[in-house]
Amino acid sequence: MQPILYILISFILTYTLVPLVIKLAFRVGAVDNPSQRKVHTQPMPRLGGLAIYIGFTVIVLLTQPLTQQIIGLLIGGTIITILGIFDDIKDISPRLKLAGQILAACVLVVYNIDVDFITHPLGEGILPLGYLSIPVTIFWIVGITNAVNLIDGLDGLAAGISVIAAITLAIVGFSEGQILMVTLALMLAASTLGFLRYNFHPARIFMGDSGSMFLGFNLGALAIMGLVKSVTIISIFVPVLILGIPIFDTLFAIIRRIINDKPIFKADKEHLHHCLLNKGFTHKQTVLIIYAINIFLGGTAIVLTYLTTVQGMFILAIVSTLTLWGAQKIGIMGRHHTSKQLSQKTVGK
Repeated sequence: MQPILYILISFILTYTLVPLVIKLAFRVGAVDNPSQRKVHTQPMPRLGGLAIYIGFTVIVLLTQPLTQQIIGLLIGGTIITILGIFDDIKDISPRLKLAGQILAACVLVVYNIDVDFITHPLGEGILPLGYLSIPVTIFWIVGITNAVNLIDGLDGLAAGISVIAAITLAIVGFSEGQILMVTLALMLAASTLGFLRYNFHPARIFMGDSGSMFLGFNLGALAIMGLVKSVTIISIFVPVLILGIPIFDTLFAIIRRIINDKPIFKADKEHLHHCLLNKGFTHKQTVLIIYAINIFLGGTAIVLTYLTTVQGMFILAIVSTLTLWGAQKIGIMGRHHTSKQLSQKTVGK
């Protein structure tokens, strides 16, 4: 009964804080102003991540023993949130942002949240990473942090995907007996749901980088804490599927830019949500479709934990084929093509 109460308090705390954060955002200048490429006609506050951070961090501090991993998660999350707040108020350089993300990831390593081994790709057993665990962990955390940040392009999109991912992490973690990760994941989902009430279309506030990076950072960290310690080959793919939408969208963006001979880090309007809007779906329909895709991927991840290696690889082959087919069909991975003007449909952060 107590864990349910903690989760409910996390939701209520964030839900209560969002109106206050809206006022604070206007006072400190954390505002997304209207422009030709954005749909909103009035300045929008973009400091929503602060409410999510407080709702999650406070309840963790009040209810969880301050173990080494909990301390590392909270310190790293604080660093990433402060970084995001500065970026929401006054845009900071990509290099500084990357440096801050790496610092936060290093904190996790110091506090024993790291990928210290991988499953042997040719069968059962493990391959200890040794010193390679540091760059592997940093790459995973920074990658997921930025992947969630990139998907934050429509009202309610990043928040909803993060809720689905966190709940899926909790379900898989429960089956693996990872009770701490389950509790933390559900608290994160609850605090994000408290924010989503104000962020779903039409949004009253954007989560900003303070929110998208905080969510990506914590989802990546929780996946390490609970899902990469198994010795079965399928365990490698479970967190990838759970975080499938931001991971695949980022991967396809890299492939697309290479195909079109464009800089990898140059922003474009060919992400999944852009492509769906271009197909004629409304803002809300696009978000709900992506939710459904993420639920499908999360459900597949849950099923994988109950299958043999052979069965799991067969399912993965089907999912991979469907993913590639869907990406080609929607146009997310192909050569640049003439598209409708998305500026009247898309929303900035």
